Amino acid sequence: TGPISCTINVCAFGAPLTVGKIMALLPIVTLPDPSLRKISQPVDQIDAEIHRLLDDMLETMYAAPGIGLAAIQVAVPKRIVVIDIGKTEEERSPLFLINPEITWASEELSLYQEGCLSVPDYYEDVKRPATVQVRHLNREGQLVEFKAEGLLATVVQHELDHLEGGLFIDHLSRLKRDRVMKKFNKAARIDEIITQRRREIEHQSEEAGV
Repeated sequence: TGPISCTINVCAFGAPLTVGKIMALLPIVTLPDPSLRKISQPVDQIDAEIHRLLDDMLETMYAAPGIGLAAIQVAVPKRIVVIDIGKTEEERSPLFLINPEITWASEELSLYQEGCLSVPDYYEDVKRPATVQVRHLNREGQLVEFKAEGLLATVVQHELDHLEGGLFIDHLSRLKRDRVMKKFNKAARIDEIITQRRREIEHQSEEAGV
């Protein structure tokens, strides 16, 4: 059978979260971790493990807080994305995309200021197609198609970039991109020095019997 064609508010979201399930917060991978550049692999089977991952990703995204999260951002190189652009808890309407692909994009562009949970505390304007047609599997394994416009279109494209090892900073000028990478590489080196120093202090304390 062909894909289900529907408006975004009707049937593209799939089933609600697993009732009664205790969800886990997953650590989010950030720059300059090279795993963010991995190309994610298709999901072969949608089973309880995938459902659990979807639920945990959604909980992690809400807690961050964010409005989109790709599995690679929680160190799982699978073609899975969760999105919810609802501004309040009452407006929440989570979208689960499994093996998503953009089948059409408008020539008209829109400009949004983007940020990323994997590039924390950095925001920049990015131009993308204003409207896209998306095809994906939902939680039940049904093939679904929907048209995304405005902010949702931007979020979908942003998250699908992750599945190809991309980041929103790739859409910036080389100068801006290099500045961002320099900033995060420096922060990572400082964190490494601090961590090493803590280990040395702990080791010295153990030897001293403190």
